[in-house]
Amino acid sequence: MGLAILLLAFSAGVVIGIPVAFAMGIAAASAFWYEGFPMLITFQRATAGVSVFSLLAIPFFVFAGEIMLHGGIAKRLVGLASALVGHFKGGLAMVNIFSSMLFGGISGSAVADISALGSLLVPVMKERGYRPDFAVNVTVTSSIAGIVIPPSHNMIIFAVAAGGGISVSKLFLAGVIPGILMCVSLAVAAYIISIKHNYPSEPFPGWSTVGRTAADAIPGFFTAVIIVGGTLSGVFTVTESGAFGAIYAVLLTRFYYRSLSWQQFVMSVTGAVRTTAMVMILIAFASSFAYLLALYQVPAKLSDLLVSISDNPIIILLMINVILLLLGMIMDMAALILICTPIFLPIAKGLGMDPTQFGIMLLINLGLGLCTPPVGTCLFVGCAVGRIKIEEALKTIWPFYLAIFVALMLVTYVPAVSLWLPSLYE
Repeated sequence: MGLAILLLAFSAGVVIGIPVAFAMGIAAASAFWYEGFPMLITFQRATAGVSVFSLLAIPFFVFAGEIMLHGGIAKRLVGLASALVGHFKGGLAMVNIFSSMLFGGISGSAVADISALGSLLVPVMKERGYRPDFAVNVTVTSSIAGIVIPPSHNMIIFAVAAGGGISVSKLFLAGVIPGILMCVSLAVAAYIISIKHNYPSEPFPGWSTVGRTAADAIPGFFTAVIIVGGTLSGVFTVTESGAFGAIYAVLLTRFYYRSLSWQQFVMSVTGAVRTTAMVMILIAFASSFAYLLALYQVPAKLSDLLVSISDNPIIILLMINVILLLLGMIMDMAALILICTPIFLPIAKGLGMDPTQFGIMLLINLGLGLCTPPVGTCLFVGCAVGRIKIEEALKTIWPFYLAIFVALMLVTYVPAVSLWLPSLYE
């Protein structure tokens, strides 16, 4: 009965439009009340959930991404991508995907990627004869590279949700190859569609132009190098590397590029505070919610259910992926990381899957959920930037869904895709 109250209260809250974080808090309080626990327990568990030192890295990561967004780094990365891959068939689509790979590695945010790159590239693509739905779909699906390619604050959330036994440095390394693989898969899909619709290519500007644009863009890309490199080398903790990365981003955009105004700085701070507050409230109440899931032995019961259907690890992992894909259609990514990790990670470990590999699988899966209706944040933002209806985008987005799904299956069933690079670091 307690579990039924927990799940029904949460589902009812989401259905009537209560923010997910508060729906989890209300559901947890209801279940604690039913079980006879003091109401103070709800807030004690919530406080314990955010009293984790590594979570301090999140505001620094988010702030660095906001500075990159408002400080003009995106334009320089687009210039570099255009010089390198613009001469391929459907060149601007390749530029879009490659720019997302570069910018995502700096901002770590799919929404920031769409806001920055979409506003630059989607209008240009439409002017050059690309269909609006194609331009939006490329932008939306490639944006989730920022979730997988480090640094990513979602990796920190996963590490905390997993109980703190997973190295963030290993997660950073594990996300590199899957992120590149996902972008390559999207580029192949975009290339095939570009040939079908005879989309134009851009003239190759010459290696001297490539060199100049690279020299202009590389200082901005060093933000990610400082954050990831500082963590991997052991010079900084994750939190310290995030702080130094944010400081570097401010100094670079203000004094080197001279592209960060005071108004843009205020916008960056405001955006970082808003995003951080949302994430921390979500983590807090998700901690109370996850505590009750463990109390009701949900992970063990779900594991027994999956095993009763099939004892084949391939089938069980496929069922986990399908469940995550369905949940990703109706809930926000951060909330699902916090809820699903304690449930599915023990099952995956029982099948012999490395926790780091599971983390990358989870991030790609839930990242795909950001591009799917009815609660696909990236899909909504992309359609707003491209000024098209969601229905119009959904008619032609399936090749890009398929490309991401191929990358997801490779990460799920080929451990080396995500674990080879971390193995070199050990």
